[in-house]
Amino acid sequence: MESRKQCWVYALGVAVLSLFSSVMAANNYYCDDPLVSVLPQKSFQSSSVFSENHSPRFAKLNRREGGGGWVPRRTDRHQWLQVDLRGRVEITAIATQGRYGSSDWVTSYLLLFSDTGGSWKQYKQEDSLWTFTGNQNADGVVHHRFPHSLRTRFLRFVPLDWSVSGWVGLRVEVYGCTYKSDVADFDGRSSLLYRFNQKSMSTVKDVISLKFRSQQGEGVLVHGEGQRGDYITLELHRGRLALHLNLDDAKLHSSSGRMSVTLGSLLDDQYWHSVLVERFNKLVNFTIDKHTEHFRTKGEGDSLDVDYELSFGGIPLPGKPGTFLRKNFHGCIENLYYNGVNIIDLAKRRKPQIYSVGNVTFSCSEVQLVATTFVSSSSSFLTIPTEATAGLSVRLQFRTWNRDGLLLSTQLNSDPEHLALQISEGRLHLTHRRSALQKSDISTAGHSLNDGQWHSVSLSARGTAGVSNSG
Repeated sequence: MESRKQCWVYALGVAVLSLFSSVMAANNYYCDDPLVSVLPQKSFQSSSVFSENHSPRFAKLNRREGGGGWVPRRTDRHQWLQVDLRGRVEITAIATQGRYGSSDWVTSYLLLFSDTGGSWKQYKQEDSLWTFTGNQNADGVVHHRFPHSLRTRFLRFVPLDWSVSGWVGLRVEVYGCTYKSDVADFDGRSSLLYRFNQKSMSTVKDVISLKFRSQQGEGVLVHGEGQRGDYITLELHRGRLALHLNLDDAKLHSSSGRMSVTLGSLLDDQYWHSVLVERFNKLVNFTIDKHTEHFRTKGEGDSLDVDYELSFGGIPLPGKPGTFLRKNFHGCIENLYYNGVNIIDLAKRRKPQIYSVGNVTFSCSEVQLVATTFVSSSSSFLTIPTEATAGLSVRLQFRTWNRDGLLLSTQLNSDPEHLALQISEGRLHLTHRRSALQKSDISTAGHSLNDGQWHSVSLSARGTAGVSNSG
């Protein structure tokens, strides 16, 4: 009977959390304004143009100026049309047409997006790379509405297939609205402290929401604790997001209430990730991007008692400003809310509830390094033109979950000699191949390198290779 009662309580709690989330989602606003039609000419770029009359500035939906749309110099899968939306916006739908009054249109395409115009990510649906269906004639409009809105500044349309009787021809529109964003940039030595009006805060319901992006796999995002042993910590650890929670009095129940749940992987990829933590008594929803873990806390307690303050970006050591107990978050946090309180907005307005430790700025710094992702172990590769020289020097970083794979192959001066750098059974191997039948291992380094962490490699023409774990 008791077990049945607990099931009903759990079901009711999940229903309450679901209802709460549904109410938040129901507060949607109109977000379907055409965004491309009002853009200036300089917002459009392309891989190439057939002629000035077919330049990307003529690629606005339903326009007939110039040649009636964008047409590249060559028709192949290496062409693209880029749109700069002049700032991060919320995108809900896209639409395409072919070139006006012609036999040129695109029948399928990929969509890439970027915040900076330098580092690109391919649009996905349900964790799968997505190919959009295009047009079957020049002037019909094909719309696609996104299941979840996309927030970005730059878009690239990459044609995959086109009219069998013509060339690539494209006009586009993007629908959405202005995206309100409060951003804080943490340099790995800084944090924000949100101080309560009273000595301690006891809550039975908590909601923490934020977006983050980082190139570091370690760092505390949120932390709060109480003198009796309660705590909540949200942190990146080895590129995954961990939520640590304890609602019990440590003096009475020792470690019985401690609980940790980890979600995601490779989250230190410099792309934005959405986080939502919802707690009602002992029931918790923990979401990273679109993946949610429902769980029930351990122990007897059902309220979170936190003393004095919550910290964001790190855990400062009391009485020692600038000294932190664990590795700080290094990256950007956007739209950070704790129980409806906009933390970054308070910090920007220098409200007394917020104390800033170190250098916290309110704009997100540009990405300095751009990573290349190979989505297929059988067909994805990158070819870089090189000139024959007496020496060779290569430095790179890699991370993977695969135990085997080729990292680099280069031909030496004497054909058919070449060097191959590969990971095999989690170790790094440098091989010198003198002919089709003769090869030798020059060096072997590292172990368990397929752990999803970044590793650095240095390779010279002398055949030396060094590997170190950057984590």
